[in-house]
Amino acid sequence: MQNIVALYGVQAAAYVFPLITVPYLARVLGPEGWGKVAMAQAFGQYLAIVVEYGFGLSATREVARARDSLERRAELLAGVMGAKALLALPAVGLAWLASRRIAAFRDDPLVLWAGVFWALASAFNLMWYFQGLERMRFVAALDVGARAGAVAAIFLWVRAPEDGWKVLILTGTACVFSMSLALNVAYREVPFRLPTLREVWNALRTGWNMFVFRGAVSLYTVGNTFILGLFAVPQVVGYYAGAEKISRALVGFLGPVSQALYPRLSHLVGESRAEAARLARLGLGVMGLVGLALGLSAFALAPWLVRVLLGPDYAPAVPALRILALLPFLVALSNVLGIQWMLPLGLERPFNTIILVAGILNLSLAVLLAPPLAQVGMACAVVAAEASVTGSMYLYLRMRALNPAALGRVGRIPVPHERRSAS
Repeated sequence: MQNIVALYGVQAAAYVFPLITVPYLARVLGPEGWGKVAMAQAFGQYLAIVVEYGFGLSATREVARARDSLERRAELLAGVMGAKALLALPAVGLAWLASRRIAAFRDDPLVLWAGVFWALASAFNLMWYFQGLERMRFVAALDVGARAGAVAAIFLWVRAPEDGWKVLILTGTACVFSMSLALNVAYREVPFRLPTLREVWNALRTGWNMFVFRGAVSLYTVGNTFILGLFAVPQVVGYYAGAEKISRALVGFLGPVSQALYPRLSHLVGESRAEAARLARLGLGVMGLVGLALGLSAFALAPWLVRVLLGPDYAPAVPALRILALLPFLVALSNVLGIQWMLPLGLERPFNTIILVAGILNLSLAVLLAPPLAQVGMACAVVAAEASVTGSMYLYLRMRALNPAALGRVGRIPVPHERRSAS
């Protein structure tokens, strides 16, 4: 509960600060300038996924299992940070290719490279380390402080449509500051060591399945603004980006519960399957109800939310937001069924297959729907992909007699085939 409260503090800041900055930036930058920044940020999120490599899940799980061993924690910290430094090289190479091949980035390279800086700075965060230790209050305070500094800097230095790149530079600088302080605290507890090739390789090998998951998820989540930008003008991208930002902000209400449940469920699965199933059922009920309430609110209040948060110039974003209002409920269910339950059970392979199929579905629908229907078509593609994830996870767990809503009340919980094979 302490971790959940700390994370909701971060989440509160994540809402309060955008409530201050989004109306300001949407009006100062305009739909076109906002669309350029959103596209660069979406591309940057792809790069961040390459560098972060799924360590937010895989390394969190390893730290949770090794929390009593300082030597093992030092090894994990060195290996993960070394792996991120290595992965930053191909990320920069991809950015260089994009600057040569994508028209929007050729026309405005400053925004692109500002997005690259922000992506790398955010990818090196140490949230995974302290989350694995279930000590979120410290990093929560760091995150809130860094966000506050970035907000103040944005109001000081972003004053015109051509200042969009400054938003990404200032936000990235706040991430660097937060990461540096967190790293300093971590190395006060564990011995400093340079990463070895073996430690870097072990980190990459352990995180591979989670990297596949993150990459597949990005096909129908973080990169949609970038995908739309390949088919539409920046102004249309700005409409969709505004609607998606509001929708994802609502989904973010679910994040603290999810982040607090994951290390606890990863631990309980090895100690008591019945207790793990009970906690998963509780998470499913709570997150499902919260997601439903958030979605209904977004649908009913869509015109008001767009007018207040984005401004009257963004009226075409309202239909897209009403479609995206389905996301909080769908994401709540898929999060518990997938991340909170399938991953601790060791079901990475079917989990990744479901996510990858959804990503391909999203790309296919985006190509078909985005050109004729613009932001509305992109929203339809995203919701269809998320619905396929939730439905596929439920059907798989039901067929395997592993549905957490029905497990653990009576009788023995079956051991998944993947875990028996590993044993």
